[in-house]
Amino acid sequence: MNRKGNGIIGRQKEQDTLRFIMEEKEAKLVAVYGRRRVGKTYLVRQFFDNRFDFYFTGSFETSASIQLTLFASQLRLYSGEDVPVPKTWFDAFALLRNYLEKLDKPRIVVFLDELPWMDTPKSNFLQAFSYFWNSWASARSGMKMIICGSATSWMIDKIIGDKGGLYGRCSRTIYLAPFCLGEVEQFLRETKGIVWNRYQILEAYMVMGGIPYYLDMLDRDKTFSQNIDSLFFDHGAPLREEYDFLFRSLFKSSAIYRQVVEAISSKTKGLTLKEIKEALGDIGDGGSLSAVLDNLYKCDFIRRYYAFGKKERGALYQLTDMFSLFHSKFIRRDEGLDMHFWSNIKDAQHNAWAGYAFEQVCLHHLPQIRSCLGISGVLTSASAWSCKRQTDKDGVEWEGAQIDLVLERADKIIDLCEMKYSQSDFSVSAEYERHLRERVSTFRHFTKTRHAIRNVLITTYGLRNGMHSGIFQSTVTMDALFLM
Repeated sequence: MNRKGNGIIGRQKEQDTLRFIMEEKEAKLVAVYGRRRVGKTYLVRQFFDNRFDFYFTGSFETSASIQLTLFASQLRLYSGEDVPVPKTWFDAFALLRNYLEKLDKPRIVVFLDELPWMDTPKSNFLQAFSYFWNSWASARSGMKMIICGSATSWMIDKIIGDKGGLYGRCSRTIYLAPFCLGEVEQFLRETKGIVWNRYQILEAYMVMGGIPYYLDMLDRDKTFSQNIDSLFFDHGAPLREEYDFLFRSLFKSSAIYRQVVEAISSKTKGLTLKEIKEALGDIGDGGSLSAVLDNLYKCDFIRRYYAFGKKERGALYQLTDMFSLFHSKFIRRDEGLDMHFWSNIKDAQHNAWAGYAFEQVCLHHLPQIRSCLGISGVLTSASAWSCKRQTDKDGVEWEGAQIDLVLERADKIIDLCEMKYSQSDFSVSAEYERHLRERVSTFRHFTKTRHAIRNVLITTYGLRNGMHSGIFQSTVTMDALFLM
């Protein structure tokens, strides 16, 4: 087992969990899950230095008979014996048990990757796996079984949250999140030899998110713009078709999932369940839409949040996967775009995308924002708030307002956060100061809050001092978002 110098960027908590599991004498079943391409297989294989007593990975859109043939081939490789091709998964796990029983070792490590792809229709894979674990493996001292899958909703429903034979059987679950900005910086520098400034790294994150598989495609001999052109817009660009495969590999009815994502992406603040139904028509009816939204949430494509003061109703669904955001904005509507599109993109078109993408980056880095504000130890809830232009019961006219990040703190302070993407220090005009003051008044009037209210600016480079800059009580720059 590789302990140091294993080439793993970050993932310290996950490595500590695996290390703890390996030091235990009892049999352990560990489920590793997370978004596709996030590095689950890499983590497990690097941590164990590819030293498994048995390793098998499922094959996408492959029949049970072929999967079983491949399983037998792996058993022959590890056992050195002539293993027959099993007819069922029950037979396959019986053969695996026969092989493992012959190993005279205090610790046995089995890694089954892409479990959801093994669970083909009518294959009884889950029943066979459950029987294998419950009837033998769970009682085998030193047995360490690592199971992994990219279809997060499947892993949660069928393994982690199973109410049947695998109920409560997982010793540990490891959720692998995308890299944060600091880890992206470290990955590019140490793994790719790419030394970009933080503004360029921020833009890379806004395109690809913290997904190691995509980041690994970056070429250090090309500029950032050249990289984006070659990966997304060139003829045969490797990431042009990734979006389609991403959905097909995760969801059986992938077309419906894509329609839901594209509907949600049409409005920056997100849509309510009712609005999604209206946008989709017939396929938005019934409980099936709720299931689709739940699966998209579990797979890290969207976030589900509530407006300030409305914790029990009116949930909003917002697209937060950076890669999907970029694809929806540019690739899906790329008719007529040439292979050098990104190198020649117009400022207005770029800034319209970057403003929203930067907001999502900030929402992905709330712990870093809290740390910069000095409130890491203060219980804090994050929400959004908006109201339409209206006249109240006293005849007073109020401007509409939208606040994408409200931090409600246990110390009776509310931070109203403005997330502003800028290519230089952000400057506050007299008109913008007036807007912020009216927004605070509107928020206080309609929420009836008695908490102290502060304006917080989250931006790239910082706040330019001026006559109107005092409207902000705190400023968070992109450097703070790089904290790990």
